[in-house]
Amino acid sequence: MNSVSIVGVGLVGGSFALALRQAGFAGRIFGVSSQPAIDAALVRGVIDEALSLAEAAAVSDFIYLAQPIERILQTIGVIDEHIRPGTLITDAGSTKVAIVNRAAGAISRGRFIGGHPMAGKESRGVEQADADLFRGRPYVLTGRDQGLESWIERIGARLVVMTAEEHDRLVAVTSHLPQLISTALASVIGAQPDSAKVAGPAAVDLTRLALSPYEIWRDIFATNADSVDAALSSFITKLEELRASLRSPKMERAFEEAASAAKALRR
Repeated sequence: MNSVSIVGVGLVGGSFALALRQAGFAGRIFGVSSQPAIDAALVRGVIDEALSLAEAAAVSDFIYLAQPIERILQTIGVIDEHIRPGTLITDAGSTKVAIVNRAAGAISRGRFIGGHPMAGKESRGVEQADADLFRGRPYVLTGRDQGLESWIERIGARLVVMTAEEHDRLVAVTSHLPQLISTALASVIGAQPDSAKVAGPAAVDLTRLALSPYEIWRDIFATNADSVDAALSSFITKLEELRASLRSPKMERAFEEAASAAKALRR
């Protein structure tokens, strides 16, 4: 791999470029993004040169799509005519089925493997890019490629291979549901007058995700609605079970089971 194009030079795309450099990549890194993002990326040394999508696709061995989901879908629809035969393309979108299906019908000259690094920050933009963003974090791929897998391991991420369908079902529970829980909780707390006067760390911690802008989540919900709906149904059922157990000894068992699950997440 001698040349890489980052399409969408923001937090994730910029971090991937920096992580590649830190892991020993010595080739050229091109950037395709908005002018402000390009300017910031050049100043920080995240990319070597800015190109248009067509120009970058024509000269790259590897293309990394780090845009919002809808933009990724649009890019996949037009990129095949510009790439060289055999070019490897992956993405960093938060849902996978819609993206993988679009790629299957639109990309024939290159090879597409869906990807999702389970890493991020509250702040956005290439100014926040960090070469260690992926270190120790799960990095999902929906297919196998020895070269790509090697780089993911070299940047310190923990490789996870699964189907696009399994990915979307699981992240609906572990990522999308927590966002909606945080959003709902913040709304409930905010509807109580003077609640901020007695809010402690628990309220602050559990409402952190409610600070996320809707523009990030719009495409996620649109492309994973069925899995999110199923996750919400399971959570509502569990809430009703807890509600019914408020005065019952069963609540102790519910706490024990939840603590065991929480410990497992932290291993």
